Amino acid sequence: MTNEYLEVVKRWLAGEEVSQTELEDNALAAWAAYYDTGREDAARFAYFASDAASEAASYSDDDDGVADWIKRYEELTK
Repeated sequence: MTNEYLEVVKRWLAGEEVSQTELEDNALAAWAAYYDTGREDAARFAYFASDAASEAASYSDDDDGVADWIKRYEELTK
């Protein structure tokens, strides 16, 4: 199951050009979707991954934890 918010995060993890604004907007949109879905756990993981990527990029930090949130989402939605 693909998730549009995680696809943005995966592009960022792959080193593609994703702006800080795009990451922040993506995290906000994922947060809004968290409340609009019947699969709250999956949506929560998508939000956490999006937010972690936004935070890591804003502080020029590594991507620790981002891939783990994606993995949790993918395991839950199998």
